[in-house]
Amino acid sequence: MSDTIFGKIANGEISADIVYEDENLVAFRDLHPQAPTHILVIPRKPIPTLNAVQPEDAELIGKLFLAAAKIAEQEGIARSGYRTLINCNAAAGQTVYHLHLHILGGRQMQWPPG
Repeated sequence: MSDTIFGKIANGEISADIVYEDENLVAFRDLHPQAPTHILVIPRKPIPTLNAVQPEDAELIGKLFLAAAKIAEQEGIARSGYRTLINCNAAAGQTVYHLHLHILGGRQMQWPPG
């Protein structure tokens, strides 16, 4: 799995506009933003989809969401509101098979999302 573009970003093989990183996670701006703020948060551990998350990954997944809240605050969208999203498999729009959490903000979100 480290051979995906996100795995290569997590390993430092490919550069990205990184906004946050720690020993478990990397967050960077999406190359094709769908909102004024569009950031992807990925675990350094290669997990292909949400379906592949194991019980031992529970703490890591919690850290993913804690980082999202921290990043939203850092980006100035926490107060006005933002959306978090994980696509799982092709029918949901997942194109890179490395688990990633989208943070979208900076505009009014619509419902249903599409």
